This record gives sequence, structure tokens and C-alpha cells, in this order.
Amino acid sequence: MIEVYAMRRANGDWFALERHGRLRVPLFRSSNDGMIARLRNFGMLLFEPVPLDAKLLESISPAGDNEADFCMVKDPFASLKRTSCVTRAELALLMRNSNAPLNAPRNGNGLHQRGLSKILQSEWWN
Repeated sequence: MIEVYAMRRANGDWFALERHGRLRVPLFRSSNDGMIARLRNFGMLLFEPVPLDAKLLESISPAGDNEADFCMVKDPFASLKRTSCVTRAELALLMRNSNAPLNAPRNGNGLHQRGLSKILQSEWWN
């Protein structure tokens, strides 16, 4: 199951960076990645990783509001400025896919493998 985490303070504030005059909310694939990034970035010390859901996403950036960008942090040891942007639609799709059954076959990108069972059952190697 894929979970997405954002950094939130106890008073409800969300951590965001300013990049080219816009706010960027860093997102993490695990709580551990968020904690590692927090240790490496002084400004994040008061923030905790929180699993993101539709309600929390709405509190960060209401639908139709384009003031905040989201960025997925692939390497928590790297600089937060070197992250890839994720659109709100991609993020919503990623969060919707997190409800997929745990036993569903997946590849490394979190997408279902297509046609793998057909290839394994065929006798193409004979």
C-alpha cells in the first residue's frame, strides 16, 4: 500500500518551501523518509510526518487553489530543492491507488503489472 506523508506542526501548520515565489509542499513515501529529511533540514525540526488523505490535502490546498505546489522527495538525504513536482491530480490519483488490495501484483512504480501472468503461463521458451 502506498502512503504519502507531509510534514505538519502540532498547531496544524504545514511545512512548505518557497521556490521561485511559490510554496512547495514536500511529500514523502514513508514516515522514516520524513524523519530523515527533518534531521537534515533545521527548519523542519518542529514538524512531524503525517499520512496524507483527501481531507488533509484539502486543508493544505483547497480544490481550485493554485497557490501551493507539491513535490515528491525520492531521496531524504538530498536537498529538498531537488525534488520532482507532482500535480494535485497526480497526488489524488496516487492517494486513491493506496486503497488497492495488498495482494495485487505491482511493479516498482506502484502500477499493476499487465500481462505478466500470461507470459509466465505460456511456453514461449520451448
